[in-house]
Amino acid sequence: MVDNGKAGPGESGLFNRIAVLRAERGVSRQDLADVLGVNYQTIGFLERGDYGPSLKLAFAIAEFFKLPIEAIFATEPFRLLSEQVYGSAAGTKGLRGGGGR
Repeated sequence: MVDNGKAGPGESGLFNRIAVLRAERGVSRQDLADVLGVNYQTIGFLERGDYGPSLKLAFAIAEFFKLPIEAIFATEPFRLLSEQVYGSAAGTKGLRGGGGR
């Protein structure tokens, strides 16, 4: 799932950052699945929000990425990372073709 706050949560009702975390760490779906003891397709279902993880699986994913569960899963869309780090307007300055000052 793209971490842009616009993609829907899918059937699970959960938003997640699994794809983003995998990408930044260079981990394939198969690699993550092997560590977690699930089928690689399960990782795809999770990323799309088509499947909600069990509590045990959510904890295992959080442990793998060394992050708290709420940094990976949420019931509300995640804010853009640029908004979280730099404030709401900083991540979009100059990107909307509005001319600079």
